[in-house]
Amino acid sequence: MRRLVEQFLLPVLTLAAFVLLWQWGARHYPPEQFPAPSDVVKAIKELSDNGVLWTNIGISLARFAAAYLLAVLVAIPLGLFLGRFTRCHRAIDPLIQVLRPISPIAWFPLAVLWFGIGNAPAVFIIFLAAFYPILLTTVSAVRAVPAVYLKVSSNFGAGPAMTFLRVIVPAAFPGIMVGLHIAVGTAWIHLVAGEMLGAQSGLGFMIIDARNFLRTDQIMAGMLLVGLLGLAIYKGMKLLEGVIGRRWGVAG
Repeated sequence: MRRLVEQFLLPVLTLAAFVLLWQWGARHYPPEQFPAPSDVVKAIKELSDNGVLWTNIGISLARFAAAYLLAVLVAIPLGLFLGRFTRCHRAIDPLIQVLRPISPIAWFPLAVLWFGIGNAPAVFIIFLAAFYPILLTTVSAVRAVPAVYLKVSSNFGAGPAMTFLRVIVPAAFPGIMVGLHIAVGTAWIHLVAGEMLGAQSGLGFMIIDARNFLRTDQIMAGMLLVGLLGLAIYKGMKLLEGVIGRRWGVAG
């Protein structure tokens, strides 16, 4: 019963309180400035009925998936390598620390020059937003693997490849997942920013297009959908983390 209350009842009550506060605040402003929840729901239905909503959601999710998976495929192997070979990490770390603080949005003018207008600049921006959190947490996770694990593996006659795949990667998995979770948030934020700056489709473009027509209800509808989709992606990652963690014996 207590678990049911903590996992379901409390979030529902918090959401209800938020909606009531939103409704109360909307009463003090014209709908064109601060639409009520009912106006936003109507805007979502309008966008859904004319097909704009589902098209833009699909495009945004496709961009996000392509860029995020590319970042995972590049950053995790590189992070595992740099975490395992300290000298290589020392050689490349200064370059990483120079490039890492540069906001992905600062790359956008160059991205447009290099890739033109369309999907490619947005994918590039999302990739940058996800790449560094995954890379740095993977390196830290590998370097934090207790040395006793490696000694035990060596005593049982495991070779370097088996030690790496059966000991280091599973032991580093929780730390890697931290980076993946962080990267999801930063990548999703920069997806919307990238679509606002130069794309001609997607949720970010939909929000900017609504602004151009002074449709505040559609602006808030887009913002709400961005948040809900971000929550859905986060929950999906938690489920995947649990499945892989149980497989490797690092989760309950």
